[in-house]
Amino acid sequence: MPTTALPAQTLHAPTHWSAVECIADLHLQASEPATLAAWQRYLKSSPASAIVILGDLFESWVGDDALQEAGSFEAQCAATLHAASQQRPIYFMVGNRDFLADAAFLRASGMQGLADPTLLVWGPQRILLSHGDALCLDDTEYQQFRAISRQPAWQQQLLARPLVERRALAQHLRSESEQRKQSGMEYADADPALTDQWLAHTQAHTLIHGHTHRPADHTLPAGRTRVVLSDWHCDGPAPRAEVLRITPNGQWQRLPLADAF
Repeated sequence: MPTTALPAQTLHAPTHWSAVECIADLHLQASEPATLAAWQRYLKSSPASAIVILGDLFESWVGDDALQEAGSFEAQCAATLHAASQQRPIYFMVGNRDFLADAAFLRASGMQGLADPTLLVWGPQRILLSHGDALCLDDTEYQQFRAISRQPAWQQQLLARPLVERRALAQHLRSESEQRKQSGMEYADADPALTDQWLAHTQAHTLIHGHTHRPADHTLPAGRTRVVLSDWHCDGPAPRAEVLRITPNGQWQRLPLADAF
């Protein structure tokens, strides 16, 4: 069974932090302005000591050079993040949609990058953070793509293509993804054995991840817990947006966005 890198990084929370908030799977895109506005409002108003974004902040990220396009959506979002990062630290872990986000994006946004997975150590609390896609082993086609697309040579080859071509490719992939959703296709969930292996290896009691769009709290063996974040979608007839707030004693609370301020 694959183990991936466990953990590639440890984040030690300062003792003065009063709350950490985790969000994921916002899938920001210019065609969904209500979700964008909700996210901007959240960044300005959150009372958290730190915010952790666990991947798929964007519906797609075609390369950091998109920041150089005057008035681009990517540059607009980076400016929003940079302003918010002056209020509190913001941490960012790439997901399966924005895995090409790199150092230039972090510099422009003022965020601090996190490896996947990262162990959050907060006093006696040990909480493992992940986007979650690496755990979904039953999605074999995606796992094959993930292994290839994380290779530097593959990324360099893709990023060498013109930006306009990469944007067109991203649009095509979004259309395919939407067709799969409309077909009712079931997406893979986190593999129980690999989840247990990750938690045991890192001596963590809680795993927090996104990716699956199946928000729930799962009780696991040995007193462990798997917490799945909600995705955000505020432009449809049934808006959804949720924040997971963690306190120093290791308790977490799911908050609808309207109750998070």
